[in-house]
Order: sequence, then structure tokens, then C-alpha cells
Amino acid sequence: MFIKVLKSKLHRARVTETKLHYSGSIAVDAELMDAVGLVPYEAVTIADVNNGNRLETYVVPAEPRSGSVVVMGAAAQLIKPEDIVIILSYALITPDEAAVHKPKVIVLDEKNKIEKQIN
Repeated sequence: MFIKVLKSKLHRARVTETKLHYSGSIAVDAELMDAVGLVPYEAVTIADVNNGNRLETYVVPAEPRSGSVVVMGAAAQLIKPEDIVIILSYALITPDEAAVHKPKVIVLDEKNKIEKQIN
């Protein structure tokens, strides 16, 4: 049996841009992706702190050290520039693995720089 647990979390990322007419995804500063172990095209859930919207898409790398968080495609109808979002990814692991699992979580400042790392 497998259970779904939190793998990665970028907490309080600020959306820097939206691109409605794009095939869909969220572009995130590659260094932030690395910091929490996100890989290109990995499925993510985005929770918008400003309006409560939640959606699922996939992540692609943006320019390292750019602070970019760009919501693209249909999701741009639900999330706007300057919104604060939480970007989450999950993993399927066994209960035994879950007993020792620690998700990678970082909290970001208003410029999408790492403010603190949890775990």
C-alpha cells in the first residue's frame, strides 16, 4: 500500500507574471525548484492565498535567481500577478517510508527569496 504525502512546498511565493495564452504550467525560478526538489514537468498543486483558488498543473524551470513565478495558461484566469501562492508537490510512499519522511519546505519573502527552510 502507498499513501500520498507532502514532498515539497514553496510557501508564500509571489506571482510575478501571468501568461493566459500559453499551453499551461507554472514557471518557477530554477533555484527555488532545486531547493525543494521539484523536477521539470512534475505535477504541482497551487493554492492561492489571496482568493482561495486551488488548481493542479506542472512546473517548468524559470531563469535561476530571477525570483520568477509565472502562472501560464488557463490558470491565469484564477491567479493574478502579485497574488501569494503556495506550491505543493506530493509523493506516493509506503507507511514505513512515511514514518521517517521529511518534506522539503521553504518560506519565501516578498521578492521570492528564501526566508527560511523547514526540514
